[in-house]
Amino acid sequence: MTLTQNFVVPEAPVRPEKKLRVLFLCIGNSCRSPMAESIAIRDAANFFDACSAGLAPLGVVQDLTLQTLQNNGYPTDGLYSKPILTDEWAAADLVINMSGYAKQSTFPSAEWPKIEDWDVEDPYGCDPSVYQEIFENIRTRIESLIAQLRDGAAKS
Repeated sequence: MTLTQNFVVPEAPVRPEKKLRVLFLCIGNSCRSPMAESIAIRDAANFFDACSAGLAPLGVVQDLTLQTLQNNGYPTDGLYSKPILTDEWAAADLVINMSGYAKQSTFPSAEWPKIEDWDVEDPYGCDPSVYQEIFENIRTRIESLIAQLRDGAAKS
């Protein structure tokens, strides 16, 4: 195993035939969901493919989001604020909703089984220390998701 930023990445994960597709959502696709996308691209690439979108995209990823990711050694190339695209939604096996709105009040009931609500504070407009806290919260949640997937694959 390799130690990366206090996160252990297995070198030979047990993978399903088809990789899971995860869509991370927040309101503006400017802070939380781009952070999650970047973290997942680096730390979870062996387990799932990640993308992000916003319920009402701002059209820009916040400078403090990019700085926080870069300060922690995470990629920022290719991150941009975008809406939920029909193809991305349809392709997603799991949707992580960080918008602060419960899936029951935001999405059609037929979609609820593939949506998981994560209660993650929006750092928009806050100072760098809040962005760092949110980054660590999201990274921890992604580590837990990877562990669940790894445990599930091991039981198969």
